[in-house]
Formats: sequence, C-alpha cells, structure tokens
Amino acid sequence: MMSAACRVAGLDDRDAELIRLGENALFRLASVPVVVRVARGEEYLPKARTEVGVSRWLAAEGFPAARVVDDLEQPLLVEGHPVTFWHLIVEGDRKATYGELGSVLRDLHSMTLPAGLELPSFDPFDKQELRISRAAIPDDDRVFLRKRWRELHDQLGELRFETPKGPVHGDAHVQNLMVNERNEAVLIDFEAFCFDHPEWDLMVTAVEHHSLGWQTDEQYADFVRAYGRDLYDWYGYDTLRRLQEFSMTTWLMQNVQEDQETADEYRRRIAALRDDDAPRDWRPR
Repeated sequence: MMSAACRVAGLDDRDAELIRLGENALFRLASVPVVVRVARGEEYLPKARTEVGVSRWLAAEGFPAARVVDDLEQPLLVEGHPVTFWHLIVEGDRKATYGELGSVLRDLHSMTLPAGLELPSFDPFDKQELRISRAAIPDDDRVFLRKRWRELHDQLGELRFETPKGPVHGDAHVQNLMVNERNEAVLIDFEAFCFDHPEWDLMVTAVEHHSLGWQTDEQYADFVRAYGRDLYDWYGYDTLRRLQEFSMTTWLMQNVQEDQETADEYRRRIAALRDDDAPRDWRPR
C-alpha cells in the first residue's frame, strides 16, 4: 500500500527504506526527502486527519515540529490504510535532552488552539480493545488485560484534575523529540494529539523515571526544572502510572511475533502488571 500511495501522490517509491515498524510503518523515500507514514487500518483515519491538522497549525505558528508535505491532499486512504507524507528531518549529531523535552512541552501547553482545529479529549483506552483482541498473546493474558482495563477505567473516573485544558501531545516521551542538523529540538508524532489536561504529557517521563528508572536523577531534574513541575508530587500520579504502564504493555504486545527480544520484554511487562508491587525491570523498546 505504500507503493500505491506514492503513485497516487506522484512520488517515486523505488528503493524506499522501512525505518520503523510500531503503531505505524514509516518508510523513507530515496527519491525525495520525504517519509511515508502508513497506519494499521482504516479505524486510524481520524487520527491521521488530526496529525495533518496539527502539523499545519504548528507550522503556521513557527513551532519546532514535524511538517507534512503541503502540496498534497492528506491523508490518503489506500487499501484500507491511512497514509500521510512528511518532510524528512535530517538528524544532527546528538539526541534531544530531557531539559529540551520539558521546555517544548511547557511552550506547547501555553499555546491557544485556532478556531477550526477540533481535537479529541485524551482517551487512554481508545486503542486498548483493538490491541487486546488482535495481539498474538495467551488467552489468560487477554482475560487479565480486559479486567485491568475495567479497573483502570473506574479509577480514572474518580480522578479530579485541577489544571485547565489545552493542547496536549499525548505521547510525550523524549524519543518523540528529534534534533535536526541545525541543532533544533523538533517535536514529532502527533497521532495522539488532543485537547486535555497537561498531566497526560507529564505522565510519560514521570513514570519512566520514578517507576522504571530509565533516566538519571539529573536528567529528570532537568525535565522538571525546564517544565516547572514534578507530576510525582500530585495525588493522581499513581493512577496515571498504572495507566501508562498498561499502555506501554499493550503497545509492545502488538509486535510480539516480530522477534524474541520483544516477546521476552512483553512477558516481563505483563508479569509486572499482575503484581503491582513488583520491581519494573523493563527495557526500552
């Protein structure tokens, strides 16, 4: 479907390279500096439309973010798959820092949405049933995950946010911040972009640090200092932690058939979900 989409868009797909397979398949074209993003199925079409709208808004504001190819009508729906086309970001010599992530999120959360750009609320459950029903996992895992889904839904219903709503990235980890060849930190991946409370963006790095230990104390301190808040101090952190760990597990399980390392990591994560007090020796994937 990538080749068919390129034909519709008038782009040459010869020697295209698969650069990532996750929630989407990403292909880098050899003929032009363009990345083709192919979603899993037609049910993702509303999210693809959101991505395009957000990218065009951020471009108009001069915000450092990924840009869709402007002279194409997007997204395309090809063979049941939403497809979008993005300008290639040529990476520089370093990775983004947690301080940069905190700064970018602070700036994003202070912005005002334009009239006409309608964004959904953040829904941590919107993909879970699809993931659970389609994944190649044991049936007892499926039963457990659906039960945990219901428990988390009830816990979230009791949570009270005190912050105003605004633009939220929805998947704000440091891997969704690239440093280009001009040494600028650029925000990418707008599939989960929404209008909601900023805690949903702070949740990701807070859980990676406080629960999983994926950042040093210094890295996390840089993030908190740049943004101006540590979510760990909020009473609702533990509920968001459980939601984030659940999402990280169901995201990974979509690819358990890809390789043994992914299958092993899924088993580590599902075992930890079954025992909330167990240490999280999870590995980034």
